[in-house]
Amino acid sequence: MSDFQMTEAEMQDRLDLLLSTGINPNEMPKHIAIIMDGNGRWAKNRGEERIFGHLNGVESVRAVVEAALQTGVRYLTLYAFSTENWNRPKEEVAALMDLLVTTLVKETEDLKGKGVCLSTIGDLKALPKDCQVQLKSTAELNPEPHRLDLILALNYSSKWELIEAVKDIIKDGVTEDEVNSEMFESYLKTAGIPDPELMIRTSGEHRISNFMLWQLAYTEFHFTPVLWPDFRREHFLAAIYDFQNRERRFGGVPQQTDK
Repeated sequence: MSDFQMTEAEMQDRLDLLLSTGINPNEMPKHIAIIMDGNGRWAKNRGEERIFGHLNGVESVRAVVEAALQTGVRYLTLYAFSTENWNRPKEEVAALMDLLVTTLVKETEDLKGKGVCLSTIGDLKALPKDCQVQLKSTAELNPEPHRLDLILALNYSSKWELIEAVKDIIKDGVTEDEVNSEMFESYLKTAGIPDPELMIRTSGEHRISNFMLWQLAYTEFHFTPVLWPDFRREHFLAAIYDFQNRERRFGGVPQQTDK
């Protein structure tokens, strides 16, 4: 990703924000992934249809994108639609696809102006044609340089991704001796993107739902009871604070501290 030059005032605002919340600006996660969960329950609690929750969840997406920009996160992946979500009622799926298109149309210029580069991972060929067209159109307007890579996981499942990687490796005639972690990662849909250091899941569920199984191997998980339409900057900052107060050992032993 190309470097985006911030003004001195913007850098000071970022520093002030992080220090005011106890966050160390030198230990920021570079990549945060979010499973956006709880739209349906949020709507049900208000006596509304599930799509009402999805509509209000768009404001939470705006909030976390802005928070990522403000805090200096360089990659933000949002689990927007899984392959299993096709099992939902047809009316809900259709409404979700319409919402995706209208949101992209509405937000593209704003994202570009803020230095946000949009990309997707997933089996896009199965999406409605108008979704595919709008995703391509939005990607063509990506700014360069940019401040944030926003990655939407659409019609995505990790099992699908891993199987696709194996198929491509076989097609390319890779030999057994050539197979290693680095080579395998180059066949994933996230090739070139650093693994998330922090994964956030909203709504109180404690599972990863077929999301980035390879990439989350050493990721720190933050589970919050907050339903997605209620998720805002303060919750995003709280997750980062939680992340920074853990000891990441990567299979090693705890650090010894002198007392």
